[in-house]
Amino acid sequence: MHSESFKAGFARVDITPPLGTTIVGYFEERHAKGLLDNLEANALAVSDGERTAVLIAADLLGIEGVAFNASLRRRIAASAGVPEDAVYVHATHTHTGPGAGKTDAGRTGLFDGTEFYNEFLASRLADVARMAVCDLSPATLAIGHAEAKRISFLRRYRMKDGSIRTNPGVNNPDIAAPIGELDETVRVLRIRRADASDIAVVNFATHPDVVGGELISGDWPAFVRRTFERAEPNVKCLFFNGAQGDVNHVCTDPRPGEREGLHPDFDDVDRGYEHAQHMGRAVAAAALSVWGKCEPIKATPLRYGIKTISVPSQMPKPEEMPKARAYAQLHREGRDAEIPFTGMALTTVVAEAERMVLLEHGPESFDLPLSIVTLGDAVAFAGIPGEPFTEIGRDIRAQSPFKMTICTCLTNGSCGYFPVASAFAEGGYEARSSIFASTVANDIVTGLASLLR
Repeated sequence: MHSESFKAGFARVDITPPLGTTIVGYFEERHAKGLLDNLEANALAVSDGERTAVLIAADLLGIEGVAFNASLRRRIAASAGVPEDAVYVHATHTHTGPGAGKTDAGRTGLFDGTEFYNEFLASRLADVARMAVCDLSPATLAIGHAEAKRISFLRRYRMKDGSIRTNPGVNNPDIAAPIGELDETVRVLRIRRADASDIAVVNFATHPDVVGGELISGDWPAFVRRTFERAEPNVKCLFFNGAQGDVNHVCTDPRPGEREGLHPDFDDVDRGYEHAQHMGRAVAAAALSVWGKCEPIKATPLRYGIKTISVPSQMPKPEEMPKARAYAQLHREGRDAEIPFTGMALTTVVAEAERMVLLEHGPESFDLPLSIVTLGDAVAFAGIPGEPFTEIGRDIRAQSPFKMTICTCLTNGSCGYFPVASAFAEGGYEARSSIFASTVANDIVTGLASLLR
């Protein structure tokens, strides 16, 4: 029986950029030379009869700039007829698609987009939000949990010499042990509607950096949606990526057959389109395994909110600047061969140098918007404007009063990596490149726990 007060709506639009658009995500220049699959923005509208919110998941690396994200939310809110704090925009983080937005003063980042794509994207997201609200129909809500094994792996390792490396390579004999704890949980929201297509919301956490190259693709999150919908033709599927800052698809000790569909790439990472398809099938299969056996829950009342916190920045020491300036200049001049590192180690020192140059004169802190949308007393979406480590997602869920808390990365912002405090002492790509100080994980967990309560 459908609740008289809870309604849900769905809409989808194409956000594929033109060829030649900058593809972001690495410290090397790439431009779209072809198309493997279209990029999409999918919107879920939810209402309790008094309040309405819109959650959008878009096939993008991220949307840069706190100010730009705020203006984007205003535009979407006006189009959909909802409050600005009720707009929740998530980027799945595909590394074979564009970034968007505008960088704030004193902030550079990896985005090199165009005014054209910014305007095109803003228009498309405003449209999809409005369409989802127009699609609102009486609905019921249920939740389910499953697991997707051996498709997500920790990417930070302690080496036998005591150093910390990100993506140290497959079958590297110098690996001592991975650092961290995996979250292989697939979270599912089942929204059933009597007079419209049902809606599936799927949440899993790992980097969508599987395809590589210069052909546009939504990577494995897109295959989650498409696989699910082929299996359940009367269902529309949205995917939200989770706390994925320290996990990706690279298995350093693969079993026989597990490297099929993968090939070595420039940064010691195996990549391949076929493997992205495999990952999408695995996550969709886990979600489908519980689709018919979910726990019904009360979906109202609807609540939402955004809370801005201030986090100290990771400013460099004066004695670090000469080498940082030298490495940054060599990289910008295309002279990486003169930097005494290769593979992921090269990426790490270049990213660290760029961070030091950026923050040499401050600012001393950055503002981070934290976002929530909650359905009844059982389901919460917790949005983080960057790439949190898996431990951050686990700590948020532990402190959340909700039965299912869906943590989502790159939500209402794209502000970089959010490592845990121990990672700053250990080192590694994420902590050395992060613009934030070592309190950032605790600041985010405390802020979102407070907002959820």
